[in-house]
Amino acid sequence: MPDLLSTTNSEGTLESPTLASRTFESIKADIINGELRQGTKIVESDLALKYGISRGPLREAIHRLEQIKLIVRIPHAGSRVITLDSKMMQDIYVARESLEGMAARLAARLMPQDEIESLSALLDQHEAAIDQTEGKAYFQREGDIDFHFRIAMASQNQWILENLNGELYQLIRMCRHQSGRFPSRARTALEQHRQIAAAIAQRDEELAEILMRRHISGAWNIVKKILEDQDD
Repeated sequence: MPDLLSTTNSEGTLESPTLASRTFESIKADIINGELRQGTKIVESDLALKYGISRGPLREAIHRLEQIKLIVRIPHAGSRVITLDSKMMQDIYVARESLEGMAARLAARLMPQDEIESLSALLDQHEAAIDQTEGKAYFQREGDIDFHFRIAMASQNQWILENLNGELYQLIRMCRHQSGRFPSRARTALEQHRQIAAAIAQRDEELAEILMRRHISGAWNIVKKILEDQDD
């Protein structure tokens, strides 16, 4: 008797439910890094071929991507990869500046010493990764190897966590991916991260917030320039 958690594809063979999860992660990564461009129409047959998956797990993956706002369903037009227009991106960065600034302040107050030391070690890892790209890119994977994710977690504030590390998180990562491609941004961003980490280590709440706000507003200025250049 087949496992009740398994699905059967069009060829009658069993597929593990983790296949949908792997496809979800693959498509999510491709959306965030631009492999699947913003505004791309979701055509199931094309994606099934691209990711080597049958329609059932693919639809489950697409549904999950809709839940985290990376795919949007448009009435009478089907589903598409979300398009982050200038206004939406500006709104995200304004929200980030406020929320992440407060998260940094709270982290300076609440972050345990061992986590502060771990944060410094994480930035050393990031520096090594930047060196591998010869300073051309600073792309952080999600979760606790993401500097901003760590700061938000250290805030211990439910509302900050729900906004920064909830459904907005993947849209934030899309925005950050754009600024991370800008020449010289990688090393500048890393140095700013180190300054924020140092302020947290010194328990300087005001400085940690100021530095984080400057970091986010600087990233928005870069993204805004990228958008303006695209429109020229």
